[in-house]
Amino acid sequence: MSFQYFRYSNELDREFSKTVTARVNSYFAEHHISKNGDYRMVFKTIMMLTGFFGPYLLILFFPFQNLASYYLLWAVMGVAMAGIGMGIMHDSIHGSYAKSPLINKLLGLTLNLMGGNAYVWHMQHNVLHHTYPNIDETDDDIDIPFLLRMSPHQPRHWFHRFQHLYVWLLYAFATVFWVTSKDFVMLDKYRQRNILKEKNEYIKRLLNIAVWKVVYFGYLLVLPISMLSIPWYITLSMFVVMHIIGGILLSIIFQPAHVFTGSDFIQQEENKIERSWHLYQLQTTTNFKLNPFLTWLSGGLNYQIEHHLFPHICHVHYPAIARIVKQTVKEFNMPYHLQKNLWGALFLHYDMLRSLGQEKLVPNQIHS
Repeated sequence: MSFQYFRYSNELDREFSKTVTARVNSYFAEHHISKNGDYRMVFKTIMMLTGFFGPYLLILFFPFQNLASYYLLWAVMGVAMAGIGMGIMHDSIHGSYAKSPLINKLLGLTLNLMGGNAYVWHMQHNVLHHTYPNIDETDDDIDIPFLLRMSPHQPRHWFHRFQHLYVWLLYAFATVFWVTSKDFVMLDKYRQRNILKEKNEYIKRLLNIAVWKVVYFGYLLVLPISMLSIPWYITLSMFVVMHIIGGILLSIIFQPAHVFTGSDFIQQEENKIERSWHLYQLQTTTNFKLNPFLTWLSGGLNYQIEHHLFPHICHVHYPAIARIVKQTVKEFNMPYHLQKNLWGALFLHYDMLRSLGQEKLVPNQIHS
């Protein structure tokens, strides 16, 4: 597998990268605060884990008279599941939750408890997506073969003209696919790309994924089915409801941040990208405003620009450093995509998917 690498196209790119990094570092030094999480992360962790495992225990040990109560509890778990992913696991695997690698590793395993796999996510998200956003065949976040065309460089099929309509159904079931097969598919892809270097690493990773899947489906599906006096297919439907809610919440936060009208895309064949890494993050990423609760629930991922420029800084600091980034961007006349609200971000995502489905290539979206 060949990776692209970035290089400065001019002195302005170099100076911007140095300046924005120095200013953000100075902010933390001057205020004598850590770039990692603080009491706010501890509070969020307690709330999110309680929001997931609290309803789970109620389902198991406190029988309810009507099914609606059970569905409501599973729905709450779906919201908490998304919150754990965006607000706990995400920072932990980035190494920004705490200074301690052990704490980051342990809290990163919350993803395994939610049905995913910390190693696969690290490779897909931290290594590939963050380094090469919107680069086809390298950024796996836009690589959804056959079903979706999320880059002008991907093959177009006739049904892609409808993808802006059916994509929302795929997003609803995204985490169902994730917990059942995605991790296995991604691991095999990394094996084919020769990313797994150690001897027998593929087998070890495969076994790790399989064991965690058994644990996940055992405690979250088999145990409720065996303990509740509810038909198994009703419990299964509640499990799916949880995943639909979680899948929608995760998708509407992550997906519009990079695939939107105005974003940049680079062809896989390019081995050298004639721009700085910082500039490319600005060209492929958008922020969008959310109300305080959704900002809290989403782990500050509406500040995607700041997250991509400084992925090792905990999300509780994003609002503060966003002011620094915006000021620096303005001084250097760099792009800074910002949508007024989530609906605006979703519309640009919808519009981009519609454009990609209608045309083989999208004008003004290819920058070599």
